Amino acid sequence: MKKFLAILVTAGALLLAPAFSPVALAQTAAPAATAASAEPAKAADAKAPDAAPAAATPAAAAPVPNKGDISWMLVATLLVIMMTVPGLALFYGGLVRSKNMLSILMQVFVTFSLIVVLWCIYGYSLAFTEGNAYIGGFDRLFLSGLFNPADGSFAMAATFSKNTPIPEIIFAAFQATFAAITCCLIIGAFAERAKFSAVLLFMALWFTFSYLPIAHMVWFWMGPDAYTSAAVVDATNAKAGMIWQWGALDFAGGTVVHINAGVAGLIGAIMMGKRVGYGKEAMAPHSLTMTMIGASMLWVGWFGFNAGSALEAGNSATLAFMNTFLATAAAVLAWSFAEWMSKGKPSMLGAASGAVAGLVAITPAAGNVGVMGALVIGLLAGVVCLWGVNGLKRLHGVDDSLDVFGVHGLGGILGALATGVFNSPSLGGPGYVSDWVTGKVISAAEFSISAQVWIQFKAVLVTVVWSAVVSVIAFLIVKLLIGLRVSEEDEREGLDITSHGESAYHS
Repeated sequence: MKKFLAILVTAGALLLAPAFSPVALAQTAAPAATAASAEPAKAADAKAPDAAPAAATPAAAAPVPNKGDISWMLVATLLVIMMTVPGLALFYGGLVRSKNMLSILMQVFVTFSLIVVLWCIYGYSLAFTEGNAYIGGFDRLFLSGLFNPADGSFAMAATFSKNTPIPEIIFAAFQATFAAITCCLIIGAFAERAKFSAVLLFMALWFTFSYLPIAHMVWFWMGPDAYTSAAVVDATNAKAGMIWQWGALDFAGGTVVHINAGVAGLIGAIMMGKRVGYGKEAMAPHSLTMTMIGASMLWVGWFGFNAGSALEAGNSATLAFMNTFLATAAAVLAWSFAEWMSKGKPSMLGAASGAVAGLVAITPAAGNVGVMGALVIGLLAGVVCLWGVNGLKRLHGVDDSLDVFGVHGLGGILGALATGVFNSPSLGGPGYVSDWVTGKVISAAEFSISAQVWIQFKAVLVTVVWSAVVSVIAFLIVKLLIGLRVSEEDEREGLDITSHGESAYHS
């Protein structure tokens, strides 16, 4: 373990060394899948050297949010809630043995609730307010300032178009669902053996010290309205998260959600140890029917996850919607046919797993690639993640119960790197905004695939190292305080009865 920690710390130190200097931000700053509060944007605007004196120019009327954008974000937020509870809960529930069905449902349900509460207390503030390159500040503790009861007004948050705000409170709610489902994804890696109390304590620690910093580094920026002139570009970029400053592209959470959760899950599976009887006793899923229902709900809910990350009901959301649709279908086919060829029969479990693999891989690319790029990413995801849950799992020998790393970790890495390739306008991608002052989009001639893939790789590596280090420390703290797993006797009897005093099924 000491050697493992030393390797992770060394890798992180090398990555953050001066040799890995940020690219020229004025030329390569890339759009992120978030928005900042409108208040910092106004502050930056007021400091612009060419701003006219307030007395000389009448104050412009504040932009009015579009009801269509608000409606879409409300629906998108609802869809992400659905994809977690009940979607992810049923997907995971069907994969465990019947004696642990309620325990996995309970872990997902309560973890989701815990993270939503923590998000509203301090999580949103630390992730999406101005602080430094790694973490935000405390301006929005307890969601303060989002709503003014005196006059019924709401604070506004920027989107990706100038003068096109949405109420910040719906952005905070939307992002709360991302934080919550990320933590819930981790649960599958050490299912059927973890103490319920250990799960909750770990989630609180990991959410605070891994999810929030990564979300800030990847997604926080000042919003397009802050870019009022060329004179403020460098100062405005400097206020963004470190990985955003690099120009990394992550439309809806390849790094923040899937790689982050996948690595944490793998560390958890290692530190929890294998299930009693693993490799010797049958541990087949008890209800593939429920798994299929859960996967289907995930697919539907993922349209809110990906298309909602556009923050507007416009072209970007439309592209993300279609890419999510196509990549998932392609991954289902790729996994099913690859399994058919390698094992002689295609399985329902394989088809459902292929759907999730496609959804994971297209997440960072959803609004960042063209339709044919999405097709290729989906096909690759089906094959790569099939290998991840079979070949790679045999190589590392870890009891990752529900293949969290093989699907989410590996699929997230694939999607993040592929985004750097297929974002290129020469390959049908939309490119990215290279100048937020004028809104200029990079041309095919200016786009460098190798440079963008390198930036994507750095973002992946930071996420892997950060999540791994935090996860090791968090699990060690939990192990020291309350222990990680139930007794062998309780595990054999099943967590439904021993941890919750209930049974999912009665004969």
